[in-house]
Amino acid sequence: MSKKNKKNQKDEEVKVTHDEILEEENVQEQTQEPEAEKENDVDPAKKIEELEAQLEHEKKEYLFLMADFENFRKRTIKEKADLIKNGTEGAMRDLLPVVDDLERALDAINKGGDLDSLKEGVDLIYSKFVKYLESQHVSAIESTGKDFDTDIHEAVTTFPAPDPSMKGKVIDTTIKGYMINDKVLRHAKVVVGS
Repeated sequence: MSKKNKKNQKDEEVKVTHDEILEEENVQEQTQEPEAEKENDVDPAKKIEELEAQLEHEKKEYLFLMADFENFRKRTIKEKADLIKNGTEGAMRDLLPVVDDLERALDAINKGGDLDSLKEGVDLIYSKFVKYLESQHVSAIESTGKDFDTDIHEAVTTFPAPDPSMKGKVIDTTIKGYMINDKVLRHAKVVVGS
């Protein structure tokens, strides 16, 4: 064979090989397309049934969640109402011994007891009550001689200061003020030097 024939034969072999590859790829694509179509060709009625079942499940979950939330809300409202209604129960229970002591003091006054022992009894009741207030984090506001502070004091009147250093300061406390924790429970009513 001549060189030209050999070259043509090789070109044909290469061409055949190339054509064979293209044909093989087409065959593979054709065989893959039906498989993909089979996956997408799910029965529409079956797909609808599955979606309806899923929707029904989600509805039930939602209703259970809403019922739980409603129960929680009602329980919280009831607990809050009970706290408001009975919140002072502990404080009042702790005050009862002070009331008992005051009743005994009144009985002693009515029977005409010794004045010194009555004074001592009232002092004991007062100190017991002050201890109770301290246990509840209530403290008296010290005012006399301090600078006037509108956050804790309420000026009842002004009075000429006895000396210039008392200007703008509290000269006298007419009603003691109290704080609970860091909050003013009652403002101190004071006389301010001018």
